[in-house]
Amino acid sequence: MLTYLKSFGAAEGVDIDEEAIGYCRDRGLRDVRLGEAAKLPYDDGTFDLVTALDVVEHLDDDRPAFAEMRRVLRPGGRLLVTVPAHKFLWGDQDEVNQHKRRYVAAELREGLLASGFEILRLSYMNALLFPPIAAARLLRRLEHRVRPKTPHVSDFRYPAPSPLNFVLGHVFAAEGAILQRVDIPLGVSVMALAEKPKTANL
Repeated sequence: MLTYLKSFGAAEGVDIDEEAIGYCRDRGLRDVRLGEAAKLPYDDGTFDLVTALDVVEHLDDDRPAFAEMRRVLRPGGRLLVTVPAHKFLWGDQDEVNQHKRRYVAAELREGLLASGFEILRLSYMNALLFPPIAAARLLRRLEHRVRPKTPHVSDFRYPAPSPLNFVLGHVFAAEGAILQRVDIPLGVSVMALAEKPKTANL
């Protein structure tokens, strides 16, 4: 993602894990820093855009992180957030990924508004994958009732088969075209684009 964002301008990354920082630097990405979402290692008003892509669901409390992201944005700067959606989709993968929660759109909206942001877009996403993922999660839940579940086992296997990556790439591309035009009422994830008010003090 950092490599992709660099095509639009200067981009920096933050991670709480030293191994992740090393992984980036081994691949030539030097603009990465060790830090926490609720204590970012940057001055006030540093950025025009902050992204938190599947980040805040890992935190005990997302509000301090939203406030910190607002702090490092310039007035008029924007925040792009994605989070997993719907508590009923909670499954083994959430536990493997150490998620604290899954969201509905209203919860994400409330957290951003309470942190001083203005909402520009709020939509569900990954809608095309919603039926198979919901079915898989519900079937897995039934499976756990008849035999003990194995802790810390991911739903995914790496590396993913190339044909699967090809299909998923086209699915996401098709949905991206839809999201450019309209908000989606249901999906596996929630996306929000929010703005720090242009009149806000740094």
